[in-house]
Amino acid sequence: MQAAHDKDSTGAMAACFLTFHFVWLQYSTKELCCVCSLVLSRDRRSMSNQITLRPATAADIPRLRHWDEQPHVIAANPNDPWDWESDFAAPADWQEHWIAELGDRPIGFIEIIDPAQEPTHYWGDVPANLRALDIWIGEATDLNQGYGTTMIQLALAHCFADPAVTAVLVDPLASNTRAHRFYERQGFTFVEHRRFGSDDCSVYRLNRADWAQTMAMTEGQSLTIAT
Repeated sequence: MQAAHDKDSTGAMAACFLTFHFVWLQYSTKELCCVCSLVLSRDRRSMSNQITLRPATAADIPRLRHWDEQPHVIAANPNDPWDWESDFAAPADWQEHWIAELGDRPIGFIEIIDPAQEPTHYWGDVPANLRALDIWIGEATDLNQGYGTTMIQLALAHCFADPAVTAVLVDPLASNTRAHRFYERQGFTFVEHRRFGSDDCSVYRLNRADWAQTMAMTEGQSLTIAT
């Protein structure tokens, strides 16, 4: 389950402004969890281009199948076939599928799983309270716009909104150095090289404490993303 990625590249378009709005919630465990709403705009005066996540449904299958056939998605996931009909016919507690939308236009896909509960044991013998992510940008024309950064930050906020979750895992191909840099910019740290099936991958992990530190550093700020 190697994650596709989106790379912020300087000069690709006008600077985008990412505004974080944080709400601190008190849980019964006395643990504070940061839930953020991220707004992406090409102009300081216009905040209409908001990226949001919504649950994917069976109605999205044609779009997902089309995205799954795009060269940049295949390059990131060459040996990871998806059975969309089965996934949506029998939703599982350990798995979430999300569609990212820019305004009302679908632009990407995120899968979040509980690797300890996933029935094929893709991640092997892992402890409870982890999450693992896959993330795609659907169309090549939407790459290099900063959308992937917003998508993963929304996904991480969703994962860590559960106070029991301790860390998030990703497993890009070992050869996908652009994806490595993308995840490192989000605070992930390299764990190990590992072979999943026929794919040589690099496992990265983001611990809750590191994520919370990043969120605290950006609280109340408007960050400019040069894209």
